[in-house]
Amino acid sequence: MHAPETPGRGTRFTRVELEAARSATLPDLIADDLTLLLCGINPGLGSAAAGLHFSNPGNRLWPALHRAGFTPRRFSPTDENELLALGIGITTLVPRATARAAELERRELVDGGRRLRARVRRRRPAWLAPLGITAYRVAFDTPGASVGLQARTLGSTRIWVLPNPSGLNAHYPPARLAEEFARLREAIGLPDRAAEGPAPGAGPGPVPRSTPS
Repeated sequence: MHAPETPGRGTRFTRVELEAARSATLPDLIADDLTLLLCGINPGLGSAAAGLHFSNPGNRLWPALHRAGFTPRRFSPTDENELLALGIGITTLVPRATARAAELERRELVDGGRRLRARVRRRRPAWLAPLGITAYRVAFDTPGASVGLQARTLGSTRIWVLPNPSGLNAHYPPARLAEEFARLREAIGLPDRAAEGPAPGAGPGPVPRSTPS
């Protein structure tokens, strides 16, 4: 979720606006008993300034979700509330916004992992998908973990680590990133919504945003 970012309004934030968002937080997009809870590392400055998750135009979360079949069309950050109707939510490991995830301290990731585990046990999503293997290894104290299904669970919640969708992650070009997301969709047993497409005449129905967990 990082770098000079463009909000939904289509203009870039100024440096002053971005700096004003430093250490700001984003409310979780969450509800009880979701099918899937995506967990980013922390908000970028532009995402915090816009009040929208993954609003950096270089971040590939939204196209990956569509190419993998999680969404019937390519959502933009301003469509994020529509995810709840699909049983998908978004949270973050560390709440405070930074220009780069590398600015976070190790203790923040460890503390964030502790809070995330409590949040998951309270909200009970069927699946948790941390976005980024390096942060997951630190937050969950599993240095040997790799992308994909994890052996550990949180109560009844299964864990599947996905690659970091940041455009800075050169290990996963768009096609490979979408393949990893599709592997998770298939493991969950969800239909390919990209193949189905949006329902005729369907519009973006408003879905109330959840309060922070």
